[in-house]
Amino acid sequence: MESFSSYHGSQWSPNRLAFHQNLEQFAERVGLIVGLQGNGKMSQEDAYRQIKDLLSELKSSRKQLLK
Repeated sequence: MESFSSYHGSQWSPNRLAFHQNLEQFAERVGLIVGLQGNGKMSQEDAYRQIKDLLSELKSSRKQLLK
């Protein structure tokens, strides 16, 4: 999947762009997980665990990229 939004701002940097892309990817993945859980293809517990893992990855990315 390719993102459709672009990142613009006065504080633009390659690291901020990378984090913005990670944030968009997080949102896409959460949407997919919620859809799977809503259609009965995944349990609530599995959905929660996967979203929690994705959030942990996003936080780590933020720490690395936006020091």
